[in-house]
Amino acid sequence: MAQNFDLVVIGAGPGGYVAAIRGAQLGLKVACIEREHLGGICLNWGCIPTKAMLRSAEVYHLMHRAKDFGLKADGIGYDLDAVVKRSRGVAKQLSGGIGHLFKKNKVTTIMGEAKLAGKGRVTVTTDKGTEEITAKSIVLATGARARELPGLEPDGKLVWNYKHALVPPHMPKKLLVIGSGAIGIEFASFFNTLGAKTTVVEVMDRVLPVEDAEISAFAKKQFVKQGMTIMEKAAVKKLDRKGDTVTAHIEVGGKVETQDFDTVISAVGIVGNTEGLGLEEAGIKVDRTHVITDEYCRTGVEGVYAIGDLAGAPWLAHKASHEGVMVAELIAGKHPHPIKPGSIAGCTYCHPQVASVGLTEAKAKEQGLDIKVGRFPFIGNGKAIALGESEGMIKTIFDAKTGELLGAHMVGAEVTELIQGYVIGRQLETTEQDLMETVFPHPTLSEMMHEAVLDAYGRAIHF
Repeated sequence: MAQNFDLVVIGAGPGGYVAAIRGAQLGLKVACIEREHLGGICLNWGCIPTKAMLRSAEVYHLMHRAKDFGLKADGIGYDLDAVVKRSRGVAKQLSGGIGHLFKKNKVTTIMGEAKLAGKGRVTVTTDKGTEEITAKSIVLATGARARELPGLEPDGKLVWNYKHALVPPHMPKKLLVIGSGAIGIEFASFFNTLGAKTTVVEVMDRVLPVEDAEISAFAKKQFVKQGMTIMEKAAVKKLDRKGDTVTAHIEVGGKVETQDFDTVISAVGIVGNTEGLGLEEAGIKVDRTHVITDEYCRTGVEGVYAIGDLAGAPWLAHKASHEGVMVAELIAGKHPHPIKPGSIAGCTYCHPQVASVGLTEAKAKEQGLDIKVGRFPFIGNGKAIALGESEGMIKTIFDAKTGELLGAHMVGAEVTELIQGYVIGRQLETTEQDLMETVFPHPTLSEMMHEAVLDAYGRAIHF
């Protein structure tokens, strides 16, 4: 006899598990089906373990700067296996925490492969066989995986995807990273800090191509200063693998050159996990591996929703989680507001960190907006100098007519924490006057956020 639920969530990543918990909090009978790990890619093989590894690299970098702080550190080194072990331990701890939250909120966990089987019906294949469950509402939260380009497929030995890079079989000596989005540049930053001679190839005209051009240029200077080689408007056409060497054929400036590496990381985007779900049979439309939805994540098929990476950009865990909450509330009869993509921050945890929200200067101009732009450098901030982190800047973009904060862009120490201040400002529809009249504590890095607003209106005090 089929189990009956009010809500079935397929996928237990940052979108799915949050949707399941919120649904249960609202009194729905909920089941969450997961084929691999509670927490999904983000928690097990993405956001969390990468940040743990990057923290190790950050501490290692600071140890080498001990003298700058009046300290002594001799015989500085690292144990890559121990770094990885710590990272996996952090991921395991949090994955176990989701199981606890499911029990606490009375969410039924089913480990297996799910497939839509008709209106309100889902079949689940587990290690015990196949069963059918029914649900009034179904949320698809199956996430995405690394894109593989022909000829650049990972093998886990010489050519890695993000999973291989999180449990590296060896420490690269000469590393090629294909793609300079968040994933590519974070791994480049990690291995470069530990001593790998790192080259980053980016097909667009600049690294971190979704960021404001000024921020990208600043970040690139820092990467080059750290010893990275950055190749822009370049494409890896082919990889020849022989023994313990990979020969990369790189097209740049209309010519193809070859370079040898011992390790390659492919970070060329993601594709949605749409296979095997029965989407086509259910009448759910898919465009370039992502499910088409409206602003409330409805698929157009009654009772079926899609959230997170499966539903398209921005491909961010916090966007998926917020969509999970919104959809659960919608199913429970509440009236949530749709998510505004322009108010979702993007964060990259390289060194220096990069964070942004809203329109870039170029996008604002493309839209024909009359804008005011403010900037403030880390070198003008007392806390940044005291921390020994004086390389960075904060940039704000305002609508000259209305005072609306159109966008904010940052590069430097801890900007992934600072950006939320501007996110809240956009959510509350604050104007430049509201931000100017806000008192920021001293001494903090956040004072630069205030100064960048003041600078847009010719009122900066400290620079």
